[in-house]
Amino acid sequence: MTASTEPFTPSADLARPTVADAVVGNDAASLFIRKPNPDDGWGIYELVKACPPLDVNSAYAYLLLATQFRDSCAVATDQDGEIVGFVSGYVKSNAPDTYFLWQVAVGDKARGTGLARRLVEAVMSRPELAEVHHLETTITPDNQASWGLFRRLAERWQAPLNSREYFSTDQLGGEHDPENLVRIGPFVTARIQA
Repeated sequence: MTASTEPFTPSADLARPTVADAVVGNDAASLFIRKPNPDDGWGIYELVKACPPLDVNSAYAYLLLATQFRDSCAVATDQDGEIVGFVSGYVKSNAPDTYFLWQVAVGDKARGTGLARRLVEAVMSRPELAEVHHLETTITPDNQASWGLFRRLAERWQAPLNSREYFSTDQLGGEHDPENLVRIGPFVTARIQA
């Protein structure tokens, strides 16, 4: 077994506009959207912990997302490299035209900037997802912020939005609200702008 020869680049350096997928905000408070890297796992974990009512997964799970699923995830950082936004998901192996969005988090510093939408659109506009024409996620019935985000995405992408119950409270151990499966699509990928 040979060691990796890929050079290590700290998160702060990767947040520079020259390697960011998108720059959000203005010159005084720019945010940079990019693919995550191994150095981001802990920062993603800390961000999600600070964003209730999101379910917090293990730091290890976020490290896996930042490495094994980096092409279908994104982080947003401020000029100092602090992670202020995150979106995770994957292209479904049994439906390669469908992206399943697992989690989106926006920290206090970036709320009200439209960052959640921009994170999703940054991922959806990547060449790796060119054949994706549906987006799925699950949302609890009372999560108005998430419902609003996905309604706005469907409207922007000029695509239908449908939902149905997916996981019941019983299936989730009796201590979690039910999760509705939300599906947007089909949409034309070219209409998505990061």
